[in-house]
Amino acid sequence: MKVKGLWVPVVTPFENDELDMVSYEKLVNHYINEGVHGLMPLGTTGETPTLSEKEYEEIVSKTMEVVNGRVPVIIGLGGNCTRSVVDKLKVVEKHKVQGILSVSPYYNRPDQRGIYEHFKKISESTDLDIVLYNIPYRTGRNMENETILRLSEEKNIVGVKDASGDFNKTIELLLNKPDEFSVLSGEDNLFYSSLLLGGDGGVTASAHLKTKEFIKVYDYIQNNDAKAALEIWKEISPMIPLLFKEPNPTPIKYMLKKIGLINSDEVRLPLVPISEELKNELDSNIVLQ
Repeated sequence: MKVKGLWVPVVTPFENDELDMVSYEKLVNHYINEGVHGLMPLGTTGETPTLSEKEYEEIVSKTMEVVNGRVPVIIGLGGNCTRSVVDKLKVVEKHKVQGILSVSPYYNRPDQRGIYEHFKKISESTDLDIVLYNIPYRTGRNMENETILRLSEEKNIVGVKDASGDFNKTIELLLNKPDEFSVLSGEDNLFYSSLLLGGDGGVTASAHLKTKEFIKVYDYIQNNDAKAALEIWKEISPMIPLLFKEPNPTPIKYMLKKIGLINSDEVRLPLVPISEELKNELDSNIVLQ
């Protein structure tokens, strides 16, 4: 099944430094009921680097239990040690997820050959679908379009979450991608523009809020009504910079607590809760029904 539409990279709720599974179940049910096309927990927005191995598997298990086949699930699983990523595949494979979202190796900054071999090894080690994640401002190394397109030839590398930060590069990728290879916007503020150029959807942290409006933007563009999509985009896009004004997902968690979807806006160090200044700004500028 092609990866397309609006996917929410679900936050991981904490309370008293423990996983808050009651809130997590509420979140999963809420976004399915809102009409999202899929869920991608345990990514950056899910604060995965702060989770223990036990907590990671608890989230995978709870996700699949609550989703119960209603929408596809792609789990964040990446790292800068290829062998460790391959070993961890066993955790997600036994829970029958559709696939993994795997970030380009960070910190050790491999060249394009190393990036290619890293993902080729992962591809050869599983039958799960693999969505590449290119986010060079976090990883320190950009995945060139040539590398992405070369990897798209692998049997189970089905798409890329594109957060390259270079829209010219994104345009080039969209114009040259294979038909069955998905390019999903990972830059929330480019969701509308990417769809207009043939993008397949987005993995959009901002869509934790005003979810139905994000889905309407996608649906209108699929129905060749860019004008109607633009009118909705004008309404929702101003909130996006505010939700990234301090480190993600701290502003989103503040808003989710405010509207009662999670019990606490707690994050784990090295993240800290948002400032009082940003709280005031969010309260003044984001109106949620």
